[in-house]
Amino acid sequence: MESQGGITVQRALELPGLRGGLPEVVAGADRLNRTVRWVHAGEVPNIASLLKGGELLLTTGLGLGTRPAEQRAFVRRLADRGIAALVVELGPRFSRLPASIVDAARAAGLPLVQLHREVPFVAVTEEVHTEIVNGHYALLQRAEEVHRRCTHALLGGGGVPQVLGILADFTANPVFLETADGQLLYAAGAGAHPGSADPLQVWDGMRGGRAVRETPPAGALLVDVPGGGAGAGSVRARVVLLAVNGPLAPVHRMAAERAAGLLAVVLMQARQEEELAARGRGTSSPTSPRDGSPPTTRPPRPRSSASGRARPRCCPW
Repeated sequence: MESQGGITVQRALELPGLRGGLPEVVAGADRLNRTVRWVHAGEVPNIASLLKGGELLLTTGLGLGTRPAEQRAFVRRLADRGIAALVVELGPRFSRLPASIVDAARAAGLPLVQLHREVPFVAVTEEVHTEIVNGHYALLQRAEEVHRRCTHALLGGGGVPQVLGILADFTANPVFLETADGQLLYAAGAGAHPGSADPLQVWDGMRGGRAVRETPPAGALLVDVPGGGAGAGSVRARVVLLAVNGPLAPVHRMAAERAAGLLAVVLMQARQEEELAARGRGTSSPTSPRDGSPPTTRPPRPRSSASGRARPRCCPW
């Protein structure tokens, strides 16, 4: 599951290590899509205080307590900590999980699994962690492929529109380039996504108002384009991804961060070209402040679709 860069509880149970323990889900079967960030094994009663959230906790149940009240409190603390799932190996401590533990897990919405065979916890840990690391590496490869495509487009004579278009197609959502104060510079729609709305209309509805820009919509991603200066000049522009056609995943942020680095070079080059042109005219460029902040003037508005010609997929505002 890409939502947090790990694998799901369901996937972990399908791996040979846990599958060999004959796992039985006794609570939270509808939440096996939770992300496993890490695996931890422990037997102490205060194990919840040692966790950060997102863990798959392995235990034989020695720390769960002997009284129902202790067992319910143990499960509640784990649920409050936000662990992904609790996996209990049956054996000397429990031949089957007590109703107090199962009921507490169901009430808390915590996936609870009992293993009917003994498994080496160290092997399970190594196996799940390998799967997590491989998943992270796969995400990095996908983000690097977007970076490669953007670089190829720039070397072929493209610019901001091409970079944003590649990013929009990759995320299947509209992508925007705004000034540091939230004014729209470019908009790109997901051309490969059927039924995509006009990106300019999307921006007007979701980012057009000042109050809306100060509070990004739920699920949106904002990535700064560095300006190389200090203070106000440290951010030249901002890449904005809006979750219109589908949710945005961590790999989309990775790709946007790499694209933002390329856009910083493109905008810096454009500013330098403006300065050189201004010097050639014997004037200073009014759109290129010395502090590195973005130009104060806005590009021309795009051609209206009412003219009978199709609006460009990626167009300056």
